[in-house]
Amino acid sequence: MTISLQALAERLNADFKGDANVMIHRVNTLDKAGPEDVAFLSDNKYQHLLESTQAAAVIVKATDVAACAVPCLVMDDPYLGFALAAQALDTTPRQAVSIHPSAVIAEDVQLGEGVSIGANAVIESGVVLADGVAVGAGCVIGEGVQLGANTRLWANVTLYHRVTLGHNCLVQSGAVIGSDGFGYANNKGEWVKIPQLGTVVIGNRVEIGAGTTIDRGALGDTCIADNVIIDNLCQIAHNVQIGYGSAVAGGTVMAGSLKVGKYCIIGGAVVINGHIEICDGVTVTGMGMVMRSITEPGIYSSGIPLQPNKEWRKTAARVMRIDDMHKRLHQLEKQSDKKN
Repeated sequence: MTISLQALAERLNADFKGDANVMIHRVNTLDKAGPEDVAFLSDNKYQHLLESTQAAAVIVKATDVAACAVPCLVMDDPYLGFALAAQALDTTPRQAVSIHPSAVIAEDVQLGEGVSIGANAVIESGVVLADGVAVGAGCVIGEGVQLGANTRLWANVTLYHRVTLGHNCLVQSGAVIGSDGFGYANNKGEWVKIPQLGTVVIGNRVEIGAGTTIDRGALGDTCIADNVIIDNLCQIAHNVQIGYGSAVAGGTVMAGSLKVGKYCIIGGAVVINGHIEICDGVTVTGMGMVMRSITEPGIYSSGIPLQPNKEWRKTAARVMRIDDMHKRLHQLEKQSDKKN
């Protein structure tokens, strides 16, 4: 991909300072950029690199223009500019081109205009693929699945029966959507499976990472709202509800019937209990363990930060004595109250 600085500035809705005819081929970092690259400055600790960068241009805030030795694209949010520039110069290949002859497609599948299906994909009965859908090689799409316009699946994605995805979604390789939730009854030590009769309903502009699993609902549905992003290797259990604009980082585990509000940010490797609610605007930092509902917006953390092993052993030993320490403190308080 190649684009002129002038055209890039228009696409970013940025003010432009410099030679409009310079051609840009890539987005790069300030220290590694060359004369065909556009870089960006979103963190002031790298401001010193503006004097030495070899980039053709840099996306900066207005306050950094004077320090920049090369042409500038001026925006309030340079990191957003980086994202838009990367989209303009994206060289990622399509998930599939046309319909491969080895794809197995049921006779009653409804295909919109411009649908692409890769090699060895399996599309079962009753599936509806809207205009511009791309299905990667080896995907399996179960009965009655519906995919909205321009939704894309990378290779080896599995969508179980009746799953629904809205328009402009992106699902990375190896994701499994609509698998059975972990539902069992126990009959005198024997596990009795509870059929999972709901499905998964995913909104528009949702992105789901590689290897992530989203279980279908036991009775109702597992629901992911519009504009949600879910990273790699996450586990979303049955009947979870995730609200508009929330983000879930890699390795997170969400237990069943959890409700997550709008605009929440869930850090990596977070574990969240089931049958609780997290209100809008909550951030849970990485490795957090959420056992109770959160009713007030804000930033929440838990866990023990990394320590040298000798220090951690002392910390762990003290933690194991907390209950005894509490009892002793309570006894001392009672004695103090008697004296007073």
